Amino acid sequence: MNTARWRSAVLRILSPPGHADEGRSAVLSSTGWLILDKILRMLVGLTLGVWIARYLGPEEYGDLSYATAFAALFGAVASLGLDGIVVRDLVKRPEDERASLGTAFLLKMLGGVLTAAAAIAAIRIIRPAPSILDGLVALLATSVVFQAFDVVDFWFQSKVDARPVVLARFVAFLFGSLMRVALILLGYGVLWFAGAVLVESALAGVALLYIYSAAARRATDWRVSQERAGQLLGDSWPLIFSTLVTILYMRIDQIMIGEMVDTREVGVYSVAVRLSEVWYVIPASIVATWTPSIVDAHKQGDEALFQSRLQRLYDIMALLAYAVAIPTIFVAGPVVELLFGAEYSRAAPMLIVLMFASLFINLGIARSAFLTSMNWPKTHFVTVLLGALTNVLLNFLLIPSYGGTGAAVASLISYWIAAHGVCYFIPRLRPTAGMLTKATFRPRLR
Repeated sequence: MNTARWRSAVLRILSPPGHADEGRSAVLSSTGWLILDKILRMLVGLTLGVWIARYLGPEEYGDLSYATAFAALFGAVASLGLDGIVVRDLVKRPEDERASLGTAFLLKMLGGVLTAAAAIAAIRIIRPAPSILDGLVALLATSVVFQAFDVVDFWFQSKVDARPVVLARFVAFLFGSLMRVALILLGYGVLWFAGAVLVESALAGVALLYIYSAAARRATDWRVSQERAGQLLGDSWPLIFSTLVTILYMRIDQIMIGEMVDTREVGVYSVAVRLSEVWYVIPASIVATWTPSIVDAHKQGDEALFQSRLQRLYDIMALLAYAVAIPTIFVAGPVVELLFGAEYSRAAPMLIVLMFASLFINLGIARSAFLTSMNWPKTHFVTVLLGALTNVLLNFLLIPSYGGTGAAVASLISYWIAAHGVCYFIPRLRPTAGMLTKATFRPRLR
């Protein structure tokens, strides 16, 4: 296939129908940069993850994974559910750009500080005996404060221009990766690896401010509006809880394994989680690029175009999941032992289950673009809450007998309920249930 035909094929698959060539090219370019970034991160992150897991061993790697999951629960609250809301408003109300960005920045900064303090206090309550987990959680939770600078990313998302953000964040990621390599070569302990996360987060924030100024914008022009804060929190407060619940049912398994089995089992299970989550960044990048286009179609009132874009997005998400999950059945065992060593071999069956769970994770990510467009945050919260409750209940039943494999099965079932199953029981989501079913059993590239 020549270059022109290849480009045309990719445009048909990745860009929303009905766009002019210029708009489709912008979507393709933005998606391409995001995917390139994620692929590079995937390759570098996987290589480093293997090296770190081998270097630390299952127990210390389990400590680091447990602390990461614990800090993530609080980090979910720090985001305040503003991400999609701010992008939506920047597209719909560009005249309020300064107030939207300045208010969102302050809210996210305050959220980061408060939740970091809460995480540090919580680990001391749950585990009163002094341990390495105290320091790990403190460092990892503090890194959440720098999420406030993500508002720059929101602005670039609204312009469908991912290139500057990709380059800025990759510089910080590369520096953080080199730090981790140095820590391994110099023989430093697990606490230093958490410190590397904090340094990388701070550098990413500085880099985002730099590219924003390079785009002839000034953060000093942002302004804080009490009225805008009320509007943002009014729209996003259900998403705060839904984001928390989402992280809860994506990370509670590691915490529950640590409490019900031990951190060594957490280390083994975390290898399966790491390998499965490597692929999530690609569908997330595609959805991030599609969201402004879907919001715009709904804003225009073109229902046919709106539904067409949604169905294509769902189909792409399903095909991506199958393309990775099916081969995993045959290669999981050899890949785990080759990369991580025999001491992590029990992660293979966990990995297979989690890879098939990615089908419903992908569809759930895509469905979030629809819910954001419709401004249905409460509905989103209900779906993820039911998924989280199912996950916790199944973890209690399965982890004592089956360890990490039981947690993987619990995740698969709960992801299906949250993304797809519950749609049949919510009247306004029944049409979406049909679209997701079609994508699951008969995905097509139109």
